[in-house]
Amino acid sequence: MKLHVLIEQDESKYYVAEVLALPGCFSQGKTREEALSNIKEAIEDWLEVMESKQSFDPDQAIEVAI
Repeated sequence: MKLHVLIEQDESKYYVAEVLALPGCFSQGKTREEALSNIKEAIEDWLEVMESKQSFDPDQAIEVAI
């Protein structure tokens, strides 16, 4: 899966990362690289939480790669 991540430096000089396609998926870091590493973890956590909120029949589910 590929997602667009917006990384901007805030007033306190931290880098803030946001995934526009995943509402509420944010992270930050002292460097751009740290923010990117942190947002990757945040994406995994966001997807795990959203999937756990949905009930589905595993026999009817299919996996799609984009």
